[in-house]
Amino acid sequence: MKIYSNPSQETWTELSKRPQLELEFLDSSVRNVLNRVKKSGDDALRELTLQYDKVSIQELRVSEAELAEAEKSLPASLKQAITTAAANIEKFHAAQKRDVMTVETLPGVTCWRKGVAIDKVGIYIPGGSAPLFSTVLMLGVPAKLAGCKEVVLCSPPDKSGKINAAILFAAKLVGITRIFKAGGAQAIAAMAFGTQSIPKVHKIFGPGNQYVTKAKQLVMEEGLAIDMPAGPSEVLVMADETADASFIAADLLSQAEHGEDSQVMLVLNNDSMVSAIQNEISKQLEQLPRKAIAEKSLANSRVIIINDQATALDFINEYAPEHLIINTKNADAVAAAVSNAGSVFIGNYSPEAIGDYASGTNHTLPTNGFAKAFAGVSLESFMKYITFQKLTEAGIKTLGPVVEEMAEAEQLAGHKRAVTIRLEKLK
Repeated sequence: MKIYSNPSQETWTELSKRPQLELEFLDSSVRNVLNRVKKSGDDALRELTLQYDKVSIQELRVSEAELAEAEKSLPASLKQAITTAAANIEKFHAAQKRDVMTVETLPGVTCWRKGVAIDKVGIYIPGGSAPLFSTVLMLGVPAKLAGCKEVVLCSPPDKSGKINAAILFAAKLVGITRIFKAGGAQAIAAMAFGTQSIPKVHKIFGPGNQYVTKAKQLVMEEGLAIDMPAGPSEVLVMADETADASFIAADLLSQAEHGEDSQVMLVLNNDSMVSAIQNEISKQLEQLPRKAIAEKSLANSRVIIINDQATALDFINEYAPEHLIINTKNADAVAAAVSNAGSVFIGNYSPEAIGDYASGTNHTLPTNGFAKAFAGVSLESFMKYITFQKLTEAGIKTLGPVVEEMAEAEQLAGHKRAVTIRLEKLK
């Protein structure tokens, strides 16, 4: 990790950059995949699965037998852990339901706003060396609570042609049964355009690598909605001398092991803990099965030393981390001053890993600085809100003249006439 001491504000933009692929290559490569799936459907999916996942798939949909086999293969302790996490996630997201509130803006003029579930949603679950079955809960639970009529899940198969058993168990637990063996940009294309096997959806959710993120961004050009631009994962840890070096190292490494393009950032108030943290990272790194991945991620990571806390907060809000861990003596007050972050973890005993799995909050969050404008997934992400209004005779008499005046000023005679014709009837 590179160390920067009290960097000037002019350098913050450069320090906030995330690692990324060559954009021109990424764009053309993903567009090619999207076009192939759009044109050839299931055939393209099978070809791309063979090309990228190195396995030949004939039947794309996961069968009931495969779901049952997956459930039997998991240890009872893991199934219980997944069930507990699902219950916490459901409790937190269920509390986000809003009552319909009716407002009478004028006598006889009533307005209200009603949440309606998105009919068809698609969920993408990364597989590979770290199959994220926890993401099934994070997306499947609020989709069920919202009342989405159709939920489609895509995840890449392993070398034996199967989707990870924990992913399948979690999907079944939350009521998702339309599960397909497709990964990467091609899975996003399948859900965006529809194929012979995979239904077209109205909105796509789920994290992924830069190819998946780019695919989600490109299908927006086709009129499809996505949750957010969620790319490679990241964490920023803010700490002072009251923090535990071993905790900080563990939090940094837990993020670094996600992928080579993940980024970890450490913001300290002075350099007194740097050596202890570096020693802990070296020691703990040796115990990680994904050591090689974490090492490459750490190469893209930085230690920022900023003596002034207010300036440190300004930098953090400029960086806008996906995950922010605050381990300082006044952590609650610091957290209250955060304006740009996906999810915040307060105090020494609130590791990011807790939110990743089971505290109840959602772990599908904006990355790459998008936390400046985007929120993480919530119950409302699976809903759309429709406004309603109803006027009585008294209401149109009161408000009609206001609209007539405004419409005439905008030179929209038809708008004015739509009101006037009603008022004339009521004379």
